Amino acid sequence: MPLDADDLELIAAARAVIALHHRPFWHTVAAALRDEDGQIWTGLHLGTTVGRLSICAEPVALGQAILHGSGRIVTAVAVRHPKPEEADRDIAVVSPCGACRELLADYAPDCTVIVSNTAKLPISALLPLPYRR
Repeated sequence: MPLDADDLELIAAARAVIALHHRPFWHTVAAALRDEDGQIWTGLHLGTTVGRLSICAEPVALGQAILHGSGRIVTAVAVRHPKPEEADRDIAVVSPCGACRELLADYAPDCTVIVSNTAKLPISALLPLPYRR
């Protein structure tokens, strides 16, 4: 699916968060979620010395939406700050990791996910066979 003006606004919100809060290793990814009322909720990756304790940006943003908003997410995006050694210095849209795909499928099974600067897909396309208890 092509992106619309709301999607570009969502990407800009995520980019603004990572541009402001980027700290190598600690904060490298930001996410923005739009709920059914049009509210944007943002989150920041929380890196840790013990890697398995790190928290992706999407769950942080989702927690904000659930605590302070409707929690019904319709669109999601994540962006990644370039590493210091990378020549390309652009903050890039990235597809969510597997765990975040599961999270979005659980909490927003009808949402779309922006996967590039030009396209979005339903979460079901990114995770066609989600885990079920």
